[in-house]
Amino acid sequence: MEDSSDSVSIDMETIYLGGKEHIIQTGRGSVSVIVYGDQEKPPLITYPDLALNHMLCFQGLFFCPEAASLLLHNFCIYHISPPGHELGAAAICPDDPILSVDDLCDQILEVLNYFQLGSVMCMGAMAGAYILTLFAIKYRDRVAGLILVSPLCKAPSWTEWLYNKFMSNLLYYYGMCGLLKECLLQRYFSKEVRGNPETPESDIVQSCRKLLDERQSVNVWRYLQAIDKRPDITEGLKKLKCRTLIFVGDSSSFHSEALHMTGKLDRRYSALVEVQVCGSLVTEEQPHAMLIPMEYFLMGYGLYRPSPITGSPRSPLSPSCIAPELLSPESMGLKLKPIKTRVSSSDSSTLTW
Repeated sequence: MEDSSDSVSIDMETIYLGGKEHIIQTGRGSVSVIVYGDQEKPPLITYPDLALNHMLCFQGLFFCPEAASLLLHNFCIYHISPPGHELGAAAICPDDPILSVDDLCDQILEVLNYFQLGSVMCMGAMAGAYILTLFAIKYRDRVAGLILVSPLCKAPSWTEWLYNKFMSNLLYYYGMCGLLKECLLQRYFSKEVRGNPETPESDIVQSCRKLLDERQSVNVWRYLQAIDKRPDITEGLKKLKCRTLIFVGDSSSFHSEALHMTGKLDRRYSALVEVQVCGSLVTEEQPHAMLIPMEYFLMGYGLYRPSPITGSPRSPLSPSCIAPELLSPESMGLKLKPIKTRVSSSDSSTLTW
């Protein structure tokens, strides 16, 4: 199999762009976890999509000042990378068994136990959203809530299976080649930011393209094998009692999947936000569209922004655009379509969990 350039394996805790990296040895191999914030705060774990890590998948959201003030004020963040997806990862040994989606869930459980975490808030994108949803189904007492971005819940369709097979062959024989990167960028982003002959691609797409060069192709291939063999978890969605907030771009290739999932969840505990002119990776392409829905979602847990924000022209919704029922765990069956407007002041409050 074609591999990316040589890299250095990290085998100790390191200070990592303001966070601390922990390499945790689990029964199914090592896992990199980047921890940001005060570990006395409620935990929020993240899990990224195929070929991504937290720098590629969630950086846009956490670098958004308003979202950062909401999330970092209320949570300690645990960014969990799929095996071999952390920065500087070496190629996984070919003799190591290929992990299934259930194995990846069990790795997450071992991570939570390592840090002695109880119930956690979960945020995942696409394949990562599937993994965290499956985790919530298997270990319901360990999940307080789900924030899902363009989630999957069904087994791959024939179309997705063929597309995955094509990417798998590219990874196996050619590594992280140009054609594969185009396939992945199409998976992540809308055509509006990917550019065309008349319009250059956006900065986020250029950054993602460069960072994909650092991925070890064998590691991406292994994650793809797990996702490609995922079972349908639709029936398990009915067992979920945690609150669930779903974001999906209206240009996402997983748009219909997100609608299907929303229809199967208990409407008393779930809400859907469709983001206009956006691809699958809402966290990077339109992170501001997530701000107000997340703020109202977290109010149900007694979590608030630390200080008022007035007159932010980049915020997607004003409170008047959201029905007050979203604040109630019993009445979250809403479909929200973000629009560009201003946000009124919101009062700060004492953190509770």
